[in-house]
Amino acid sequence: MNKRLTAVIQREEDGFVAFCPELDIASQGTTIQDARDQLREALELFFECASPAEIESRPGDDVFVTHVEVSVG
Repeated sequence: MNKRLTAVIQREEDGFVAFCPELDIASQGTTIQDARDQLREALELFFECASPAEIESRPGDDVFVTHVEVSVG
């Protein structure tokens, strides 16, 4: 079974951090693709090892990614 999750990837100092807001899990890598691959591995390990109660206790599926326009100066 496959599950589609959100990955937010952001540059930080010498690499990239990848974050999955649905499960509050993060990882990092030296490139965007590396960070994404490391996050995928962390998520797969979570689903392999976590109990059903742990999975249910995570933040959830209601994640919305959008842009916000603000006035500056």
